[in-house]
Amino acid sequence: METQSTQMFSRQVESAPAFDLGSFEGFNFREGCSIEEPLTAADVIVWDHDRAGEAEFWPSGNHEGVDLLFANRGSVTGTDLLSLDRLLRALGDDSIMTYLRIYYAVNCRDGALAELTPLEVDEQPLHIFIGTSFTELRKEAALELFSMYYPDEFAAWEDIHCEGVVFDEDRFLDSPCLHIEEVEFGERKALIIAGQ
Repeated sequence: METQSTQMFSRQVESAPAFDLGSFEGFNFREGCSIEEPLTAADVIVWDHDRAGEAEFWPSGNHEGVDLLFANRGSVTGTDLLSLDRLLRALGDDSIMTYLRIYYAVNCRDGALAELTPLEVDEQPLHIFIGTSFTELRKEAALELFSMYYPDEFAAWEDIHCEGVVFDEDRFLDSPCLHIEEVEFGERKALIIAGQ
């Protein structure tokens, strides 16, 4: 039989994310006002809607990965944060590249965050480029993918020293066999490219 102290310990462990998920803002519907103090992810996870009042929460904007992941949603629940923390723990990494891979799985492949496995995140055949300009990122991505997928043609193109022979990055990237997602987070931009 599980004791009350064991239950309390389980709830505390469950509410303490392994990674920093930033802070959150909220609105308490019972009080009819914004929650004044910034909330941690643990605060959101353990929020008792019966005792403290029905509330909704959203990222406060100080964690680019969490902001990116939940940008298209009106609010974030404690269950969402537990699911994210579980996934990050399993992946063992909370880098922006990991958040971009999770973002792609959830927002572009319609995966449910609560059901995503580390294998599903890791096995996505993605190429991710991060920078400050989509124009520069597209150029970098096109050249890298051209050299990777067509090494002989790339080598021949590099050896050609004729005026007028150009490599059209946009035409290459706009191929129907590639899916491209342009993502902005903070001051940076990312180009996520996947094979169709």
